[in-house]
Amino acid sequence: MKSLTDSFVMHNGVKIPCVGFGTWQIPEGETVINSAKKALEAGYRHIDTAAIYRNEVGVGTAVKESGIPREEIFITSKLWNSDQGYDTTLKAFDATMERLGLEYLDLYLIHWPIPRDFRDSWQTKIKESWRAMEKLYKEGRIKAIGVSNFLIHHFEALLEDAEIVPMVNQVEIHPGFNQSELVQYCHSHGVVVEAWSPLGSGKIMADPTLKEVADKYGRTPAQVTLRWLLQRDILPLPRSTNPEHIAENARIFDFELSDEDMGRISSISAYGRLGGDPDNINF
Repeated sequence: MKSLTDSFVMHNGVKIPCVGFGTWQIPEGETVINSAKKALEAGYRHIDTAAIYRNEVGVGTAVKESGIPREEIFITSKLWNSDQGYDTTLKAFDATMERLGLEYLDLYLIHWPIPRDFRDSWQTKIKESWRAMEKLYKEGRIKAIGVSNFLIHHFEALLEDAEIVPMVNQVEIHPGFNQSELVQYCHSHGVVVEAWSPLGSGKIMADPTLKEVADKYGRTPAQVTLRWLLQRDILPLPRSTNPEHIAENARIFDFELSDEDMGRISSISAYGRLGGDPDNINF
């Protein structure tokens, strides 16, 4: 990967830009519009949103106001937990597209595998949702479909009846929470792995090993972390509303971590999961 416009190729042949701009916790309105536009100005061509982020309107506005042709920008959104099921997935997708104001979506994900309201019927619900997403994909309304926060046993349950293997699995990955077994499983099935909270929500940036590696390369801990993910063939989704940090997170293509330093970062003491446990979410 040599630039923000370089891509991973999903198993259906569709390209997905190798770094995405995350919008979780960026509020609707001018904040998300300005942040997404700054990201696009910095060279990002991949923006990740979700129905529950409640900022799809702003993301769509930023895309339209950017002046960049729609086909050059990759947009992801996600199905929220309360909308799982066949008919409700179709309705939720229509609502997402109305908020975004777009004619098609590049990637649509099931956001969580075991929602609180469907804890006893999650296998049925994800299969119903997936069948609806397969329909939307076949109709050409979505270029790719995938999942988020799926562990191996969730994946295996979905694959029992799926016609189409998910193209993407978006999960929490950062130094101190490598998810190596899950990454290997996904890659073995041709699934692109995306990392949400790749910087550990900022909580791991003071780690002494990260700082030592960053100093060695004349980079920031954030930059070496994002580079570490790319060199593991993982697509990072950094988030920021700070224009300097947005640009800084894009400058990760003019250096390469040695095998030794990749190992040092991979060996950082466990920080553990900083977000929700997919088997035990309460929302």
